[in-house]
Amino acid sequence: MKELADILGISHASAHDQVSQLVRKGYLKREARKARSISIVRELKDTPAVMTAIPIVGRISAGQPIFAAENILGEIMVEGSIISSGRYFALEIVGDSMVNAGIKERDLVVVREQPVAESGDIVVVMLNDEATVKRFFIRDEKIELRPENPKHRPIPVGPDDGMRIIGKVVTVRHRQGR
Repeated sequence: MKELADILGISHASAHDQVSQLVRKGYLKREARKARSISIVRELKDTPAVMTAIPIVGRISAGQPIFAAENILGEIMVEGSIISSGRYFALEIVGDSMVNAGIKERDLVVVREQPVAESGDIVVVMLNDEATVKRFFIRDEKIELRPENPKHRPIPVGPDDGMRIIGKVVTVRHRQGR
């Protein structure tokens, strides 16, 4: 995964997530207990992807939580294979707390609206009317929102913090010209 991440210019975690998605979709296969165990099961087809318009509803902090005002800024076209049932929206990233997950300033994150998440998911959350993007962790009945940049500190979440999961990040679109 490290070699793949270096070649693609993304973080180790992002490379792992991308390979896992390709395994789930049946394009790649892993063999247990074997080094370099990834093999191609089937090739991508040259047929054009079905695209779906997703609204860009505002900007969100990948740093300290900021107030999120929803204003539709436009649309982003996303491959239909990435999205399934449910509602989706996109947000422009402000800040650098998620750079090691491959999410940088001005990138767009596509989010599936859902009120729950699994430990390890990258999520959009509201904390007392402020929004942020972080990796969600649950351990021993404690919740922590972790940045993917050592310059930022994890955010412990208590029962009185008013945390609400808005959705799970399903993909990232990098802005051109960076």
